[in-house]
Amino acid sequence: MLGCWDEKGGGKVKDGRQGEIRVPHEKEVAVESQHIERKQSFGKEVIISLVAFANTDGGTVVVGVDDHGVPCGLNIGPEKIQRYLNEIKIATYPQIMPKAWVEERSGKQVLIFQINEYPVKPVAYKNRYYKRVHNSNHLLTLEEIVDLQQQSLSVSFDAYPSLAQLNALNVDLIARFFERVNNRGRVALRDDMSANLVKLKLIRGGNVTLAAQFLFGIPDCHIRLGRFKSEATIIDDNVVRTPLMLAVEEALTLIKRHINLSYHFDGGIERKERWQYPLEAIRELLLNAVVHRDYKNASDVVVKIFDDRILFSNPGRLYGNLRVSDLERDDYVSSIRNRLLAEAFYLMGDIERYGTGFVRIREYLRDYPELKLKIEEIGNFFTVELRHSPPISPPISPPISPPIITVTELERRLLELLLKNPAASSSDLAQELSMTRGTVKEYLGRLKKKSALVREGSTRTGHWVLTDAGQGILSND
Repeated sequence: MLGCWDEKGGGKVKDGRQGEIRVPHEKEVAVESQHIERKQSFGKEVIISLVAFANTDGGTVVVGVDDHGVPCGLNIGPEKIQRYLNEIKIATYPQIMPKAWVEERSGKQVLIFQINEYPVKPVAYKNRYYKRVHNSNHLLTLEEIVDLQQQSLSVSFDAYPSLAQLNALNVDLIARFFERVNNRGRVALRDDMSANLVKLKLIRGGNVTLAAQFLFGIPDCHIRLGRFKSEATIIDDNVVRTPLMLAVEEALTLIKRHINLSYHFDGGIERKERWQYPLEAIRELLLNAVVHRDYKNASDVVVKIFDDRILFSNPGRLYGNLRVSDLERDDYVSSIRNRLLAEAFYLMGDIERYGTGFVRIREYLRDYPELKLKIEEIGNFFTVELRHSPPISPPISPPISPPIITVTELERRLLELLLKNPAASSSDLAQELSMTRGTVKEYLGRLKKKSALVREGSTRTGHWVLTDAGQGILSND
């Protein structure tokens, strides 16, 4: 190493790269990556790359190599390096001063700039903001700029004041929240609603925060659940508009209406229930949706239920420097967009520990080898899919005779209603179940195909009859 300049542009620092970022070897420079950029000469593209690295998680720019990573050499001295550093300082805001030094590679000089993730973000190059994505630099959107500012100031969006007043919140829900928090024992609350809300930062500066409005009032954004026969055909559509304190369980109840429930015997006397998807994983995904979604985006959380898969779609990409590949590991570090919401669900015990949600989801899926977990970022949305595939191995237990019919909770409810009133019309059933007549007809047809239900007599004067299989489903309760 011929020389190294510190961040103040001072003298040489022997063996002194001093940053957390490892300097790439010559072979590594042949491939540009999340942390490495190469340029033949110094110019604005070098500064843009340094800005992108500063806004992401740091990186190194090697100047004096060609497109293949082969050193082409520079004729450079200390004065020119200092001039480059001054150009970087003038062109950026907040001003950044990367480490810079000259090395000899393959008998030629190359200039190396190194920058760590900057503590005050976002950093701009001439009023334009960039981030590093894989091996290229991308302009930040307005929402990403705001997110970086909030991260830098350690302020989350849900901490901002709401237009709602305290008397507009559901007092009973607040009392239930305090009770759950005290029972969990993670923090002790007094018998003083206002003082407790201030202690938990749900009231700040005398104002109700957005987190309090979302938890105990009516959120501006909702959870929309649809049951689809195909991508273009929807069977049932529901919207959860309740406060977040209730929304997760209400959404889970609606999902259970449209997923299958089967019964299995392992040689013992009692049967075992097995849902089409592990309910613990579904609840975890719903919690992830309401806690980590981007509430600046007016779109709803969307849950699509198909015959063979269930898809969760959250407004907002992953927050901070968290990537999809990180979530696939058990040691990932969570980056929290809505800190007050996360803290509230943690204190209630719905969240066991920050940064372990997808670890637990994978644990829940171990007993479901036929399910495949897929995590993606599509546009400005974060999506998670659970999809059925052929089982990895055949069932260990022998088949049961008569075969067990798999039904949804909604189908079970229909059977219960028809057992009490066999002459009930589709309109009567639709009113009782608070859904459309078309949805009821769809599920009646499914029960007929499963040989759980038959129609006797005409459409007007006839009635429904539960078969032995249908009676058996209800007798298992």
